[in-house]
Amino acid sequence: MGYKEQFIEIFTDNIKRDGGQNLLEWMQKTDFFTAPASTKFHGACEEGLVMHSINVYNTMMERHFDPDTDNRESFAICGLLHDLCKAQFYKISTRNVKNDETGQWEKKPFYTVDDAFPYGHGEKSVFLIERFMRLKPAEAMAIRWHMGGFDEAAKGGSFAISLAYEKYPIAVKLHLADLESTYLREKGTSSAR
Repeated sequence: MGYKEQFIEIFTDNIKRDGGQNLLEWMQKTDFFTAPASTKFHGACEEGLVMHSINVYNTMMERHFDPDTDNRESFAICGLLHDLCKAQFYKISTRNVKNDETGQWEKKPFYTVDDAFPYGHGEKSVFLIERFMRLKPAEAMAIRWHMGGFDEAAKGGSFAISLAYEKYPIAVKLHLADLESTYLREKGTSSAR
């Protein structure tokens, strides 16, 4: 089963909220299932975004899901959709690279950022999701702050991230799952193009 099929299966098995199917239909009209997760870091390859989304969901479930206190649907929403902002975000361009064996310059494809709606990272994902279905406050906070200290607002000294982590444990769980997936589980998934 490919990444797209895995994603759709996890989504449809776990997300039953009003508007969820409309969101999934919209996603299938975008490049979400073929886009990279980054330009040169983790998942910088075709299908990198959907692969990363599944990895984050699986990491959240394996490491952090407590059946007594956590909600499966919320974990699926946060894990699968935290980087929805990256749909329609990357473009393929080319650059000249010297072939070490032949000494000749060759055109090689690479990913660039083309952000047509520069709304931020986590907040853009929240915005896009809520065009189709309502998020619970904990889900919105988790997705908004999943970048942790890498988020521009957090770098500026915002105390909001600390308050969100203190008040909403799922926000911490999503951030940790995103870090583990990016830096430990997805090593070697870049530069496929």
